[in-house]
Amino acid sequence: MDEGEALQAHYGLGKERDRLSTARGRLEFERSKEILARHLPPPGTGVVADIGGGSGRYALWLAERGHAVEHRDPVPLHVAQVREGADAAGVGGAVRTAAADARDLDLGDACADAVLLLGPLYHLRRRADRVCALREAARVVRPGGAVFAAAISRWAPRHDDLIALLRYRDDPSITARIVETERSGWMPPPFPGAFWAYLHRPGELRDEVAEAGLDVVDLVGVEGLGHVLPDLDARMDDPLDRAALLDAARATERVPELLGVSPHLIATGVCPR
Repeated sequence: MDEGEALQAHYGLGKERDRLSTARGRLEFERSKEILARHLPPPGTGVVADIGGGSGRYALWLAERGHAVEHRDPVPLHVAQVREGADAAGVGGAVRTAAADARDLDLGDACADAVLLLGPLYHLRRRADRVCALREAARVVRPGGAVFAAAISRWAPRHDDLIALLRYRDDPSITARIVETERSGWMPPPFPGAFWAYLHRPGELRDEVAEAGLDVVDLVGVEGLGHVLPDLDARMDDPLDRAALLDAARATERVPELLGVSPHLIATGVCPR
């Protein structure tokens, strides 16, 4: 099974739609929204391209902020879910969606005020393909506009699978697989339909965004250490606890020694004027 088939096999199961509703997903979503808002056009203005936007949580949020949204994703199920979700939310007129590959977009030059690339880099194993997707985003965004590129940290499987989920208890071989992933960056699917990804070191993500011709103005860890907490659901439900988690993530988001602790990284690149 090649990478395209593996991508369709995983996302065709429809699990992405609810991922950001889990405790970890809620922490990721809340933090990502505030990171994006720092460089998005003002609410009520601008066109934002959401490339590899999955089932549309960010596209709907952008439309609700008053942006016109160009959503693209390679999975037909996601395109259908975005249309359904936008209509249900009353923002169908603000969201255009179609199937597309992040490396070859059907969008014009400088047609967007900002571009979200919050998923495609996960599933492009070759550096040349990742840089190609970033260059397409740079082509689509207007001069002075921001491209937001998300990556999964090289150490996310160790923290998630071993520290948070204790999966070594049922699968003694998982530690050796994680060590190999940390060496190579490649996390293959353990079984058909499972999640798989290329995992970045922070400096590697910065270098790829710069290689695509963008000026890197920020690189942050998204969730911080909160994602490993066994009672994360309860903490996200409590306003005081949730505020403490978000504040801790903000306080450490740019500390170089701690960047890889977050399961997700977001680099912000600006198209030169």
